[in-house]
Amino acid sequence: MQETAPVVRLDDTDDLDDLLDREDRVLLDLYTSGCTLCNAIEPVLGNVARARDDVTVAMANAGDDLDFVDRYDVRSVPTLVLIEDGDVVATLAEGFQGGHAIEAFLDEN
Repeated sequence: MQETAPVVRLDDTDDLDDLLDREDRVLLDLYTSGCTLCNAIEPVLGNVARARDDVTVAMANAGDDLDFVDRYDVRSVPTLVLIEDGDVVATLAEGFQGGHAIEAFLDEN
């Protein structure tokens, strides 16, 4: 697991479990290599992470660890999963989302 502030990069679900043990609220971005929408959302997530202190933003390549796909029923990427106290609160899997849409997603949930 690499913490390249402000976004935490996870290598596998074990890294995620460790993060969830430490953090109450996590916004998890599940992406795959070569996904242009996934690449485009990365800097947006960095901005969201810098702007908010009520959530930890993390990213994981679902193609590298298929346990993410099974655990969060990933059907498309990018998929954003909001997790609170270890439980999935909400999922957003509607392609690229701008900063305002992600902020609204966090505020609504």
